Amino acid sequence: MEKPSPRRGPGLCSLRYGLAVVMHLSNLSMITQRVGLSIAIIAMVNGTQQPAPANASADRAPAGPLQPPRGPPGELHAGTSVYAWSPETQGILFSSISYGILLTLIPSGYLAGILGAKHMLGAGLLASSLLSLCTPLAADLGVSLVIVIRVAQGMAQGMAWTGQFTIWAKWAPPLERSKLTSIAGSGGVGCVCCLLWFTVIYDDPTHHPCISLREQEHIVSSLAQQPTSPRRSVPLKAMARCLPLWAIFSGFFSHFWLCTVLVTYLPTYVSSVLRVSIRESGVLSSLPFVAASTCTVLAGQLADFLLSRNLLRLVTVRKLFSALGLLLPSLCALALPFVASSYVTTVALLILIPGTSNLCDVGFIINTLDVAPRYASFLMGISRGFGLLAGIISSTATGFLISQDPASGWRNVFFLAAAVNVLGLAFYLTFGRAEIQDWAKERALTRL
Repeated sequence: MEKPSPRRGPGLCSLRYGLAVVMHLSNLSMITQRVGLSIAIIAMVNGTQQPAPANASADRAPAGPLQPPRGPPGELHAGTSVYAWSPETQGILFSSISYGILLTLIPSGYLAGILGAKHMLGAGLLASSLLSLCTPLAADLGVSLVIVIRVAQGMAQGMAWTGQFTIWAKWAPPLERSKLTSIAGSGGVGCVCCLLWFTVIYDDPTHHPCISLREQEHIVSSLAQQPTSPRRSVPLKAMARCLPLWAIFSGFFSHFWLCTVLVTYLPTYVSSVLRVSIRESGVLSSLPFVAASTCTVLAGQLADFLLSRNLLRLVTVRKLFSALGLLLPSLCALALPFVASSYVTTVALLILIPGTSNLCDVGFIINTLDVAPRYASFLMGISRGFGLLAGIISSTATGFLISQDPASGWRNVFFLAAAVNVLGLAFYLTFGRAEIQDWAKERALTRL
């Protein structure tokens, strides 16, 4: 006899959406802490300004963020500290936080599944916020200390980021995963977020004191088809042989290659190529992130709409948004070197790259929740590790390329990123899947 379908739980006014908002604020705080140095370094470092291309115009007067600049770029006020950090050193500084995240991703993902994610995530966010406050003092004491601070900050953020998927594996109904994770991922607030986190977040909806019976029943019943087990052995051999997992890893590597270049070097590119002042550079550098947040939320809504109406299969939705999220930003990146003479077109492309790239958030980014929900946090740690490896390589390579010749260097940076995206997408489209793998089911659990 077929089991009756559970009644629909409460919508926006529910704890799971409140959880998504708190995670959004926490992620916003961590992203701000991560990219803050990229914006500040324009004023901190003497020599970050590179000559503009010969066909670029710098004589028109600005009337706003989308208007061409006037005057010399990067005006420094008297008394501003200037550090003798070469482009290669800046590349190491930008990538150092990725080294820290890489060190903690896999162990934190595994421990979050055992110990619970609430305290691990909260402690990571608090530590990252406190370390961010120490960065200005560290800069005066030496670049080596800044690198140490950034690595430690990365370790804290790795703890905070990975365990989120342990929580979503228990809180997100399958047909709401795209929507809830996109809300959470689209974004001095770090310490406030820590207070909210420890107060209102619980690892499991069955233990939350304020959840309504209707919402609890909706979440638990919707996850009933995905059995869980107290046994925590990880089938590493089966994972290593699983092509759908390698497809996800390739998607992460490709996606994070271009995203890291944009996040870390966007202020430098805007200041040196578009030749704008530091204040205007900060405004322009923020516009792509506004577009990215908007696209992330809209993509989550659209993906869940397509799934709830049975218009497309789950695997089709994952591959569709992955393809759009890798191809569209690649085309924009390829066009950038050829439109340097057009200020408005360049700004428009810089806004479109992160906006379209975030369509991947409802593609392979959350695909581990489909193929292995029991091990989602552990696998997300590995996936993020591949992404951070790409970020380390791309940040260092970008610093090297633009130090040789700014004009051809930026062109090579964008061409290389587009090539990595296309190769990663081809692998994901070939081997990507959306059904639970045999080794991820309880009956297929293998003890190594």
